[in-house]
Amino acid sequence: MAHCISPEAEKVLDKEFTILNKGFVRLVDYMGNDDRIVQSARVSYGKGTKSYRQDKGLITYLLRNDHTSPFEQVVLTFHVKMPIFVARQWIRHRTARVNEISGRYSVMEPEFYVPTEKDVAYQSTDNKQGRAEEDVPQSLREKVIELLRKDQETAYGNYQSMLDDNIARELARISLPLSLYTEMYWQIDLHNLLHFLRLRLDPHAQKEIRVYAEVLYSLTKKVCPVAIEAFDNHIRGAQRFSARELKALQDLLKKKTVALEGKEYDRFIEKLGMDPSEL
Repeated sequence: MAHCISPEAEKVLDKEFTILNKGFVRLVDYMGNDDRIVQSARVSYGKGTKSYRQDKGLITYLLRNDHTSPFEQVVLTFHVKMPIFVARQWIRHRTARVNEISGRYSVMEPEFYVPTEKDVAYQSTDNKQGRAEEDVPQSLREKVIELLRKDQETAYGNYQSMLDDNIARELARISLPLSLYTEMYWQIDLHNLLHFLRLRLDPHAQKEIRVYAEVLYSLTKKVCPVAIEAFDNHIRGAQRFSARELKALQDLLKKKTVALEGKEYDRFIEKLGMDPSEL
């Protein structure tokens, strides 16, 4: 099986893409590309004997029908730097191989994430883990930013004071806030990376991890453009309907009354991307 090279990916290897001021994403390495997916699926040698159109069709077929193992043959390695609260969401994707900087061995740098004023928002009333769209007064935005900065300065000052007194780093670090930046090498196969992107590119994902997902998406597209095109069409830009929702869609097409109510109806309309007044 021939070594696979993606010219566009080669151009961005080890290039640092800045995110959230002090954060970044780097594509460190990759193994395989679109060619590897079709080689694996056909269990062939070299580049294969099929045309580009046939290869594209095969990748689309595999993705659409959940034939996941050929996508696992492609592996990408990233070096990422993000706030700890983002890393804790990130690490929920347990199918990757991770090596993170350790505060037991290293003195942590005084680098903290502070949201922009426009990102300061109230708690959503209908989403327990999200932000409301209601506008926050400028004075309150400024207050939140100032409180965060003061807490960060105090926490790091105490941390540094304990280090100066030769207190063990593994103890001194425990009062550092979730806004502190951490770094890790993150290696993941394409199948599981696409699952990560499906969840973290979603508008309901927290903005701070969503901006990382957008950069991961753009870098992955340089490695496997055909696979990403299939992902956009059949996963990212698609919807999965329950049996009841599918029946409601059939009734809608037949101009019958939709037998859904309340939140179930609201979710159905949201999936359709429509305004209720249009129905």
